[in-house]
Amino acid sequence: MIPSNYHTHTIFCDGKDTPEELVQEAIRLGCPEIGFSGHSYTAFDESWCMSKEGTKEYKACVRSLQKKYAGQIRILLGVEQDLYSEEPTDEYDYIIGSVHYVKKGEVYLPVDESAEKQREIVNRYYGGDFYEFAEDYFVNVAGLYQKTRCNIVGHFDLITKFNEKGVLFDTANPRYRIAAEAALMKLMMWPVAFEINTGAMARGYRTEPYPERWVLQMLLRGRVAVIKNSDAHCKENLLYGL
Repeated sequence: MIPSNYHTHTIFCDGKDTPEELVQEAIRLGCPEIGFSGHSYTAFDESWCMSKEGTKEYKACVRSLQKKYAGQIRILLGVEQDLYSEEPTDEYDYIIGSVHYVKKGEVYLPVDESAEKQREIVNRYYGGDFYEFAEDYFVNVAGLYQKTRCNIVGHFDLITKFNEKGVLFDTANPRYRIAAEAALMKLMMWPVAFEINTGAMARGYRTEPYPERWVLQMLLRGRVAVIKNSDAHCKENLLYGL
């Protein structure tokens, strides 16, 4: 089986390559299809997402590539819809629902910016309690389908991005497990697939993909669909680890 990737970012958000460059790489690798998933616009943080005007250009670009490369590769127009994005999704072929923030009062706190930023957030807003931070994060994850109507749950445990070997917190801690399992059980009620995401591996943060093995085991026991994605931000990582 030749893998395809459906979690793909381009220059329209925080990726490095154009959609066409990624399509050409997918063809070179023999992929039967490729799915694009630009980050949806978030008004409170425009540093990494598609702009409103850029979103229109992104849609037009991918749709034109679908016509240009018809017969060579199947191209899907998707979006990675953040929980806090209010952008419409009706024009997309599929939706990846993701949580990149926890909201504390009126402040949006990023969960995956850097290890240093995560420590700073937990110390400042949670009194150093990583498990309270995790509890808030998984409450957001639990509501992903109801808010975004996603087809795919993106990087379920993104909060562990910088937690290789438990350097920040212990994912075996009962508080963490209870919060994660509650979100998992709620999402498993809906018609969604969960991605096995190799993006943090490609960046050197993790040695295994999201989600952790115990989460994946629960999904498999529950006969929930999974899909392999690289969360590619450059063509070199289009099929990373797949």
